Amino acid sequence: MGLFSDLFTPPSNDKTMPSNRAKLHEEAIASLQDIIAPSSIEVTRDGLKLDGKVIKTFFVISYPRFLTDGWLAPLVNLDRALDIAIHVTPIATDDLLREYRKKVAEVESQIIERREKGLVRDPMLDVAYQDLERLRDELQQSTERMFSVGLYITLYADTEAELQKAEDEIKSMFEEKLIYIKPAIFQHEFGFKTTIPLGMDTLNVTTNLNTGPLSSLFPFISSDLTQNKGILYGINRHNNSMILFDRFTQPNYNSVIFATAGAGKSFATKLEVLRSLIFDTEVMIIDPEREYEFLANAVGGRYINISLSSEHHLNPFDLPKPQEDENPSDVFRSHVISLVGLFRILLGGLTPEEDSLVDRALTETYALRDITPTTDFINKTPPLISDFEMVLDSMEGTESLLRRLNKYTQGTWSGFLNQPTNVALDNKLVVFSIRDMEEELKPAAMYIITHFIWNAVRREIKKRLLVVDEAWWMMKSEDTASFLFGIAKRCRKYYLGLATITQDVEDFLKSPYGKPIISNSSIQLLMKQAPASIELLQQTFNLTDEEKFLLLECGKGEGIFFAGNQHAAISVVASYTEEQIVTSDPSQILRIKNEQLRARSLEQERVF
Repeated sequence: MGLFSDLFTPPSNDKTMPSNRAKLHEEAIASLQDIIAPSSIEVTRDGLKLDGKVIKTFFVISYPRFLTDGWLAPLVNLDRALDIAIHVTPIATDDLLREYRKKVAEVESQIIERREKGLVRDPMLDVAYQDLERLRDELQQSTERMFSVGLYITLYADTEAELQKAEDEIKSMFEEKLIYIKPAIFQHEFGFKTTIPLGMDTLNVTTNLNTGPLSSLFPFISSDLTQNKGILYGINRHNNSMILFDRFTQPNYNSVIFATAGAGKSFATKLEVLRSLIFDTEVMIIDPEREYEFLANAVGGRYINISLSSEHHLNPFDLPKPQEDENPSDVFRSHVISLVGLFRILLGGLTPEEDSLVDRALTETYALRDITPTTDFINKTPPLISDFEMVLDSMEGTESLLRRLNKYTQGTWSGFLNQPTNVALDNKLVVFSIRDMEEELKPAAMYIITHFIWNAVRREIKKRLLVVDEAWWMMKSEDTASFLFGIAKRCRKYYLGLATITQDVEDFLKSPYGKPIISNSSIQLLMKQAPASIELLQQTFNLTDEEKFLLLECGKGEGIFFAGNQHAAISVVASYTEEQIVTSDPSQILRIKNEQLRARSLEQERVF
């Protein structure tokens, strides 16, 4: 039993306990020890061997004259398996004052003796005398207290070589701060007991420290992003604490994610979506690569495919419903301005003259349906793009506009726009897929979908999250980028969080609206980056060189999580069930599909 028997055997003060009850009691304690204790332990001069692990304990023997705040941070955040124990015991002030009076007298006599002998002044004696006098005054005035402090570190490793490497690393880290440690030779058993959470200092190697230096040992110094509520974004790689965060407690509810392809940005986003649904958050996603289909099916969401041949249609002429504090005429004019921007994208740009013609034609098109800035247009049927074409045809100087517009009304792309809206946001999770949309039309499709979602959001205030994946598509055009930035600035008013995700950092940041969108995002997640874009990212986020190299070298699902003024290295983690739902790894997806096929085959065999 040895090491563990004395830890788990409680003392017995009952001298009259019957022998059979005592025997049963001892057997019960033995069983508990068998469960808790490791299978074997070997105590040597230089450490312990416990279940295949090599263990070694160290204690601090010397401190410098001054200790700076946070000097323990490198050890706390060290990427090693270790335990740190700080045992603090108050010392009675009366006893210390008597001892210090003697020490002051001794040091003073040494100084006088050297002076009488004509010896050169000893600076160390002068400093010691000043420190003792100052500390004695502070103790007498009760502005300081003294404590007996023991600082112990237990290292764990798989091999002796790994343990020696960790030992050298810690010694170097401490010695550059003039702090010296020693191993607990022949006492590693007591060292292990001292550092496990039992509150016992069995080594008892202590140093007297007053309140100021003792406060510098405060161990909770690594960045902590844990809130009382929120969803799990990942694990803090500094200290293995959970990063629990609620975006809806921030000044704005927006976020951005930058990462290279395959770094895990979609995985992290899908995890957030899955966990947000638990907290009654409605989620809308613009999916350029059909990555969210399985997630939507798994949670009973709605998956809408937007393409030229799709049965789902969005009419860009749909008008938003004005809120109580909004002027209907302002809402109407703002909508017309957005439509001018859309036609600027669809028609490959507009000259100033064409811009004016389109603006006037849009107003007249709505007037055909008795929709004007001064009328109640909430329940009126909006026009179609073919109505807009008819109005343009009646105007002079619109020949070029009509030629370019024809493919959207009568040509190949007429099925995309020239239809009434038959889509509704009537589910907790709605995914709009544009994977099958032609590359040329993707920016316009994202613009129209985002505009449709924005109009729906403004009709009724709910807790919502809008995810725009591959947002660089929208940053390619000034009109789409401007519209996305407008949502980022205004969405808080409607209880909406905007999550923009991109792998093309340069295209995003080169847009004049890229940095403003980042500035209006309380949460930023940076994952693995390409060397070509890391310098630009470092300037934008004021990264240190260490953080820059971390982003270049981090693995899949790892990065830096920014929330307000705090940030920490993060590792995105998922349970087995979550991983089956949100994975984007083709090999995993193929394996899941094969397992589903085998399950169906077995089910059919049982039926027949």
